[in-house]
Amino acid sequence: MSPADPAAGQVPDVVADQAARPRVVLYGRAGCHLCVEAREVVATVCAERGATWVEVDVDEDPSGALVAQYGDYVPVVTVDGVQQGFWQVDAVRLAKAISRRAPG
Repeated sequence: MSPADPAAGQVPDVVADQAARPRVVLYGRAGCHLCVEAREVVATVCAERGATWVEVDVDEDPSGALVAQYGDYVPVVTVDGVQQGFWQVDAVRLAKAISRRAPG
């Protein structure tokens, strides 16, 4: 999967149809214990809210842009391209952000 474009707030290019794009993106990296915890929170909240989500490994971005933007802050979670938190994902804040109407 290709990485997200952090400047544009876009998710991987494998999803061409904007309506099918995940609303929630979790940026993380392998071996990150906080990322494991964040993944559990994101998966649970998204399942409860019926929201789609994807996880992007910042270290797999060949341009290095994701490491430059998020590297010291992973895990980072965004909803509709807007950052909602980093290091520890707040389930209540994430649920509220998902509950807001998606732009478009």
